[in-house]
Amino acid sequence: MKVFKFGGASVKDAAGVRNVASVLEHFLSDDLLIVVSAMGKTTNALEEVVWAYADGKDTGPMVARLKTSHAKVLNEVAPGDDGAIEALIASFKELDRALGQRPSGRVDQDYDQIVSLGEVWSTLIVSAHLRSTGLANTWLDARTIVRTDASHRAARVEWQACQNLADRYVKPLLMDRPARVLTQGFIGRTADGRTTTLGREGSDFSAAIFAYLLDAESVTIWKDVPGMFNADPKRFPDTELLPHISYREAIELSYFGASVIHPRTLQPLLKKHIPLFVRSFVDLNAPGSTIDDRSENDPLIPSFIVKPEQLLISITPRDLSFIVEENLSGIFWLFAQRNVRIDLMQNSAVAFSVVVDDTLRSRELIEELRKGYEVRYNDGCELITVRHFDEATLAKLTAGREVLIEQRSRSTARFVVQ
Repeated sequence: MKVFKFGGASVKDAAGVRNVASVLEHFLSDDLLIVVSAMGKTTNALEEVVWAYADGKDTGPMVARLKTSHAKVLNEVAPGDDGAIEALIASFKELDRALGQRPSGRVDQDYDQIVSLGEVWSTLIVSAHLRSTGLANTWLDARTIVRTDASHRAARVEWQACQNLADRYVKPLLMDRPARVLTQGFIGRTADGRTTTLGREGSDFSAAIFAYLLDAESVTIWKDVPGMFNADPKRFPDTELLPHISYREAIELSYFGASVIHPRTLQPLLKKHIPLFVRSFVDLNAPGSTIDDRSENDPLIPSFIVKPEQLLISITPRDLSFIVEENLSGIFWLFAQRNVRIDLMQNSAVAFSVVVDDTLRSRELIEELRKGYEVRYNDGCELITVRHFDEATLAKLTAGREVLIEQRSRSTARFVVQ
């Protein structure tokens, strides 16, 4: 059994939905579990609904646009499917009921109840279109299987509970040959029935969860690019395809900010040695990329990641006392409380410096830190990370830039520049 994952770009409109069916027609004899994200920019649109709802603003026009766009696509790809139409209407009524209640005061919980519906809508539409083309499939609510804790917007998976539910509800669906199960990425549910989400890039993680639970042969993530590259092709013209890297290398690249595959996606695959393929839904003949146990190809091509819009924050005790474990534990606690991720850190005797994304949370954290420390910061920074670096690449990336921090290890060089 194989797990396929199609992201929002692959189902952004009716043509995209039809293309998913075209891809699947190349795998008619395979048992498939298919994970689908919300359509196009639906997640962003639903986030706007959440913020408007939290502020007490009228969400009606925003919801109406979503209803119209999804109904239009469904009508184009599966005209006359009354069951799908009724299911889509029922899901929008669920949204209307949620928005008709007063906000709970817990915005992350409200976020999950609202934003999760995007995946439900897209899978209803894709499932209906597949049926219309003769590709029989079973629609599965992922929340039935993906049991999580109540950490809304970043829920943690309860693996044993998931395994029990998969054994009970999913494995029987795979008895027919060929089996096709269509489900959602990104979403889960607590033991007491509250919808949760797995965080951004959660659909990739969902594919890995199902692959782990079902001992899948492989996972394929279908994208609009030929595979993974050693840098962002939109920014750098001379990028190279990474035809093969190891789980470890992919985790390293993701940690440093590459939009490759989220580390959480790779960890369950690594545990069961399930290979991950990144392939193009635009060109099935493109070579693609493979992530698995083998590491011999990792150092062959330098990979570089550039994160713009970074803050370099320097924190100093007011009495110029040493930065010691007691200081650091309190500082780290504040970062964790504000949910601000540290991308790079460096300390001296009297200062602790970190690099973080320039967000509202980070700016608020600076003001919180100033209650106990002297705090200075540089904005407009970029964080450059190069794996398997050579001096020529480093010189090219930092030419004409002021280097504020430089760190090097055997295989990785990192620079904070302005």
